[in-house]
Amino acid sequence: MQLKEIFTKRKKYATIPNENSKIDVPQGLMQKCKNCNKIYYRKEMKKSLNVCPNCGYHHPLSAWERIESLFDEDTFKEWDANITSSNPLNFPEYEEKVLKDCEKTGLNEGVVTGKGMINGQETAFAVMDSYFRMGSMGSVVGEKIARSVENARKESLPFIIFTASGGARMQEGILSLMQMAKTSVAIKRFSDDGGLMISVMTHPTTGGVSASFASIGDYNFAEPGALIGFAGRKVIEQTIREKLPKDFQTSEFLMEHGQLDKIIHRHEMKNLLTTILEMHQKEVN
Repeated sequence: MQLKEIFTKRKKYATIPNENSKIDVPQGLMQKCKNCNKIYYRKEMKKSLNVCPNCGYHHPLSAWERIESLFDEDTFKEWDANITSSNPLNFPEYEEKVLKDCEKTGLNEGVVTGKGMINGQETAFAVMDSYFRMGSMGSVVGEKIARSVENARKESLPFIIFTASGGARMQEGILSLMQMAKTSVAIKRFSDDGGLMISVMTHPTTGGVSASFASIGDYNFAEPGALIGFAGRKVIEQTIREKLPKDFQTSEFLMEHGQLDKIIHRHEMKNLLTTILEMHQKEVN
């Protein structure tokens, strides 16, 4: 057989893909990093707690993924799981959208609250889920957070909250804005009784959430690269008629200007929280 024939035959069962070629990949098997565009197996990203192994970009975690990454196995007890939203203003299609997010996330609302053990240290906990209405704060979100703070006060437990929110939920109007005051009052009562609150802001923490309970912890932490702020960049630029820095409203910018205590990599989160909980437990004893 001549050399020319060998290469001619190879073409029948070996082709070089071009830009128009479609490669059959099972849906959900791969995940692309939004920051560096590298592609990884989804299992690999999950093992890395949704942190890109190449550039370190922190992709969002669902509420239960966050809880699983921090709490000791079989120690988490959920509070107020059955509280659900209504439609007090009869906002068009609001109930349908909430129901759709319930089906998509498996949650009844945009926050999960409860208590459990982190490396043997008992703590109360709330974690917002950006996959549910972008973590927006409505009446139920505010009520669940206020109740969890009150439970922590009654049981003399520390309170840790992970925030992720696009702000107040416009479909509930003034009722959603009222949650800023309600949660802040609950935290003030908790603090006056000597309670410890740790706030960890994740991407994004904006609007009424950033202006209330997210920013009034005894410790205020954030994940790397998180967007944190009240009003949007364009609104501020148009108001002050100045161009803002590129890193404006990032956790790094806030850290530089004294508005955060520390930026914590997700892989270091559990150990740091354990250290703080142990330190304050010794002070109590």
